[in-house]
Amino acid sequence: MGLEAEPLTAPHPYWPRDLKIRRYVPNDRPTWHSLSFLFSVSAALLALTWLAAGWRGWTGAPMGPGRRLALCWFAICGFIHGVIEGWFSLYHMDIPGDQSFLSQLWKEYAKGDSRYVIEDNFTVCMETITAWAWGPLSLWTVLAFLQRQPHRYVLQLVVSLGQLYGDVLYFYTEYREGFAHSEMWHPLYFWFYFVFMNALWIIIPSILLLDAWGHLSAAQRALDSVKAKKH
Repeated sequence: MGLEAEPLTAPHPYWPRDLKIRRYVPNDRPTWHSLSFLFSVSAALLALTWLAAGWRGWTGAPMGPGRRLALCWFAICGFIHGVIEGWFSLYHMDIPGDQSFLSQLWKEYAKGDSRYVIEDNFTVCMETITAWAWGPLSLWTVLAFLQRQPHRYVLQLVVSLGQLYGDVLYFYTEYREGFAHSEMWHPLYFWFYFVFMNALWIIIPSILLLDAWGHLSAAQRALDSVKAKKH
């Protein structure tokens, strides 16, 4: 008796509807499991970083609420980039048929962008850079501000610029494909997963980029003023 061939495709919830996904296995966890994990860990990191940034033993003086929120952002980015996107970077070929928790998280998110279950070249490259560059650098940025390291605003500028650049390309490449990888106008999958969750990495890095620009420019003006007085 010959061995039965492994089916190449299976019914799936992704767009376009005729998308061929090898070895796809549906999630066996409900959507709220994935979302509650993501937001619970993010909330815990936010709370811990907020407390750390307000502790005089770390900073010498408490930070203002705006700076503390910025550090919370970088701490959450370190987790999302390093852990969640790092998983995608390492296991993107296995995710469609894998039932581990983070693979199911990606299969849920892929309902808003199916590029994550088809090994899309741009998505794999972009997420790999994000995971292994912006993930560690985000955590370094948190530490740099807590310890008042002199390069802290340089780190903020570099990470924010990298995040902004990657997210603009992420949206633009999908725009050029006619938003073919999501169910257009769906309130959860398109507007929340694809638009809202990714728009955060345009709005917040833009604000932090301008903030770093202002601090670095002020430092350079002060240095130029000192040099001018010496001559």
